[in-house]
Amino acid sequence: MLEEEEDSLESETELTDEQKIEIAKWFLLNSPAGEIQYVAKDVKAILKDENVYRKAAEEAFPSYNKSHLICLELPNRSGDVLVTSFGEVDKDEYLDPRTAQVAIVNHVKQACKEVRPARDEELPSAFVEEYRSAMDAEIMKYVSEAYPKGICSVYCTKGKDVEEPGSDFELVVVISAARHSPQNFCNGSWRSIWNIEFKDEIQSVEVRGKMQVGAHYFEEGNVQLDAQHECKDTTLIQSPDDSAISLVNIIRHHETEYLASLQTSYLKLPDTTFKDLRRKLPVTRTLFPWHNTVQFSLTRDIEKELGIGK
Repeated sequence: MLEEEEDSLESETELTDEQKIEIAKWFLLNSPAGEIQYVAKDVKAILKDENVYRKAAEEAFPSYNKSHLICLELPNRSGDVLVTSFGEVDKDEYLDPRTAQVAIVNHVKQACKEVRPARDEELPSAFVEEYRSAMDAEIMKYVSEAYPKGICSVYCTKGKDVEEPGSDFELVVVISAARHSPQNFCNGSWRSIWNIEFKDEIQSVEVRGKMQVGAHYFEEGNVQLDAQHECKDTTLIQSPDDSAISLVNIIRHHETEYLASLQTSYLKLPDTTFKDLRRKLPVTRTLFPWHNTVQFSLTRDIEKELGIGK
């Protein structure tokens, strides 16, 4: 009877393959920047089931790669491609607007398998491309100065068929910078996405930005940072070159301001947040007399039990 109950309990607590896949996906998707391959190795070892792991990895890796804006080198060394939903033209295919190539990506291996020329319908019109390429040139200058290992790209997400002034279109600037140093127990990343909407009727450009900073320090501990900030701004529609200069100045201003605010807040952590995390005095409002613990019965009991002081 007891054995039957134990068998029944084991069958009730045994996870289904679907549950294992969901749990594995959670761990993979929540991996810190640059660490998903390490997490995947451990998840695979724990699961001990190749089919379950493969299904979890095939679902988790594409989402992780796109959300972390990972950068992959093109096989012909003609540049790099950002893995982002803004450049996704088909399953596992990502456009690099700068080289007009489409990279075919293996998400689980985080590698670019091959490239092909972009089709005409995957590229913006000549009119929109003027604005896109001017923006790309200016943002490259800024990123090279601000982020030593930063990668950027500019995509047209709306109105790419616009041939002349009179219609709206939208560009998206994506900036991704990562510093991975697992041998020093730390990894970090910067991600920013800027939606730039050109509104012809009111002759203005609306800018919406989202910045995200992630860091993981794990030497003799596990400390993670995940901070993000959103902002808005506007400017006037100008020529492609003048618009690009104006828009990059807006991006530079907001990103510099956000980084400065982060530095200020973390410099104040010891005097503000960390102090708030601990009680200055016990509930008795009296400091514990570490210099004279003999007055407490607990100390006397321990001494008696251990035969100390005899």
